[in-house]
Amino acid sequence: MTEKLYYIDSHMKAFTATVTSCEKNGDRFEVTLDRTAFFPEGGGQLGDSGVIGGVRVFDTHEKNGEIKHYVNQALETGKTYDCAIDWETRFRRMQNHSGEHIVSGLVHKKYGYNNVGFHMGSDVVTIDFDGELSWEQLLEIERDANRAVAANYKVTATLPAEDVLKTLEYRSKLELTENVRIVEIENTDICACCAPHVSSTAEVGTVRILTAERRRRGGDGVRITMLCGLDAFDHEVITDSNNAEISMLLSAKRTETAAAVRRLISENEKLKARAAELSRELARIKAEAIEPTEGNICLFDNVLDEPALRTLVNEAVKKCSGLAAVFSGDDETGYRYIIGSCNADLRKAAKSINSGISGRGGGSPEMIQGSCTACSLTIQNFLTNFTV
Repeated sequence: MTEKLYYIDSHMKAFTATVTSCEKNGDRFEVTLDRTAFFPEGGGQLGDSGVIGGVRVFDTHEKNGEIKHYVNQALETGKTYDCAIDWETRFRRMQNHSGEHIVSGLVHKKYGYNNVGFHMGSDVVTIDFDGELSWEQLLEIERDANRAVAANYKVTATLPAEDVLKTLEYRSKLELTENVRIVEIENTDICACCAPHVSSTAEVGTVRILTAERRRRGGDGVRITMLCGLDAFDHEVITDSNNAEISMLLSAKRTETAAAVRRLISENEKLKARAAELSRELARIKAEAIEPTEGNICLFDNVLDEPALRTLVNEAVKKCSGLAAVFSGDDETGYRYIIGSCNADLRKAAKSINSGISGRGGGSPEMIQGSCTACSLTIQNFLTNFTV
């Protein structure tokens, strides 16, 4: 069995180990060592990467009780190598994982809810709880979590004997009876976990809960995303930089950007409503200027919005015996069209119309819409001669 150095010292960055096997599997090699500080994927935490004798280890898994180190070239069995894990990546994962234990422990203590799903992704940590939590309650949990971080509580991992294990109240997603590794965060949480953790809560650095939403699967509850430590710091730098730019653009204090954005949205909605009203009015004015005809009407317009274009078509059909068509766009990128008629069944005529203007679209007997790639001259010539 491989000696698991990551359980002896979760902060071990480098070590020496002897290769006990190296087997080719597809385009990679699976290497086992007599001892390793590489943590294999488990407990929601990804497997470590690093180097063995200068050869890159890109992933680590446990298979049939053996820890497999995945590399792209063979290593000599029986040879001892200098090994090193990608420490910053591991440390960031430990910060996030220990932070997750803090948050889950506090939620369980305060509300009795269980962590029923945990995923440590490349961008955020995701936790599913089996009970509802408001944003205000989560902010309180976040404050308590950061107080636990500031308190510098000890984080310890043990393998209690079976009789001792029976006396412990600990969180666990599975029914475990033997070789149960217990991670205890002083005054905060006791949980079964196979992953390496920080030595004290101070190493977590900071805890930030980012989002909360209802769980989509698996019943009622809430799904939160969070970040801790260096990942949380990096996220805050980006967020603060964006907030600073918004503050400058809107001439608002950094603490008042949300209110400034709300005002801007409100003003924008009013302007959009006014623009739509003016667009409809312009459509009616344009419609009044159309001369009645026994044939088709073909118009091109890049000013009106889509509802106003519909208004223009609805008014134009009253002034022709054939089709009233409005096209918006240009010869280079193509056109969007709306075509109406009071007398023809446009649903039946759509195929012929689309064929004539290199278009695609459809609709009802009274109105069709779609897009076409024909140039304006081709469109005009076609509609001048088209009859249903």
